Amino acid sequence: MGTSKNALVNRLADVDSVVEVGVGNRPNVAAGLAARGVDVTATDIRERRVPTAVKFVRDDVTDPTLSVYESADIVFARNCPPELQRPVRDVARRVGAACWFTTLGGDPAVVPVETEQLAGGVTLYRTVGRG
Repeated sequence: MGTSKNALVNRLADVDSVVEVGVGNRPNVAAGLAARGVDVTATDIRERRVPTAVKFVRDDVTDPTLSVYESADIVFARNCPPELQRPVRDVARRVGAACWFTTLGGDPAVVPVETEQLAGGVTLYRTVGRG
C-alpha cells in the first residue's frame, strides 16, 4: 500500500465503522481499514470486487438506501468529484455520520470543509457547517 493510502488508513482507523462511497477498482483503503479491525462497507453503482473482510453493497449515493450508511461513524469518498460531494455529505448528515473525502488533484471542494494535510501529500476534506 502506498504512502497516501497508508495515511488515509491511519487517519480513518480510529473509528468503529466506515462506509466508503464509490470504491471502484481501488479497495486498498477499505482493505487496510478492515485489517485494522474497522467494520467497512464499500459501495458503488456497479458491482465491484472487494476483499472478503469488506462488505460490498451496490448503491447510488444520489438515490441512497439509507440503511447501508446508518451504522457508519464516517462516510468516506476517495477522489470524490465535485458533483458527488453534496450527495455524500447529505447522506452522512442524514445518518449522523461524519463526512470525509479526498478529491482528484485540481478538483475543488464545493461544500464547506476543513482541510487536513496527511502524509504522502493527501488533502483530507472534512465537511462542516450547514452549507
